Amino acid sequence: MKIVILDRATLGFDIDMSIFETLGEVESFDVTNETQTINRVKNADIVITNKVVISKEVMDNSNLKLICISATGTNNVDLEYAKQKNIQVKNVAGYSSSSVVQLAFSMIFQIVQKLDYYKKYVDEGNWQKSQIFTHIDKPFFELDSKKVGIIGLGDIGRNFAKKAKAFDCEVMYYSTSGKNPNSEYKQVSLDELLKTCDIISIHCPLNENTKDLLNYENMKNMKNGAILLNLGRGGIINEADLAKIIDEKEIYCGIDVVAVEPILEDNPLLKVKNKQRLLLTPHIGWASIEARTRLVKMVAENIKEFLK
Repeated sequence: MKIVILDRATLGFDIDMSIFETLGEVESFDVTNETQTINRVKNADIVITNKVVISKEVMDNSNLKLICISATGTNNVDLEYAKQKNIQVKNVAGYSSSSVVQLAFSMIFQIVQKLDYYKKYVDEGNWQKSQIFTHIDKPFFELDSKKVGIIGLGDIGRNFAKKAKAFDCEVMYYSTSGKNPNSEYKQVSLDELLKTCDIISIHCPLNENTKDLLNYENMKNMKNGAILLNLGRGGIINEADLAKIIDEKEIYCGIDVVAVEPILEDNPLLKVKNKQRLLLTPHIGWASIEARTRLVKMVAENIKEFLK
């Protein structure tokens, strides 16, 4: 079996990929653009892709038997056509929950604790000049008893909820599908969640129901000082509306995903004036060393299962 890896660089070069060499002949490319895809997969039996699109045209010009997506999302593969062509498609899920939630809380702590300000205060030599033992000019807060709202209570959302409860937060959630009851946490409307919660964290998929789910009209109802996190998918928050809200209202945002990645030069989030209210990271939530190691093992297991 010939295995072709199309976007090796997306998985990081600190992760051992040698397991695939035990499963077949491997050809690996760090990056593949759309003009190169057909040529690179034409002789492959198995293709591994993270974000490279496997379209109808690609499948028609190949002898693919298995498409392995090294991610949870499957929107880069024409699933219906793959089924017609009798090409199996396997993704991975559940590998990154702890990694995503850890980034979410890293963002919360940085925003709540004002660590950037206090580190800068010390680094600039101010503490040794102080007349008192402490410096508390930038107020910070405890998480205890804060209201935390989760949009999307899937595997990652439940992991986030469990850790929020450990900090004695009051947890509630909004189900974007309306089909996800959970007796452990209070289910509320999106409107109530936005109006009442101190921290709001998005962990739902992007689909017809969730595109622009958060927009100017509903985000303006958020509490002053509220923290909004998106570690789900770009497009769930309308980015132009969010940029406007950040400059109009005191809300703090941790954003790890945007609608088009890598982020475009003209993305409105890059142009907000109140930059201290926005913590923007380059889609790293999924990517702890442990999560990527799990991911590679799961892709390998998918191939082993197929080969059997």
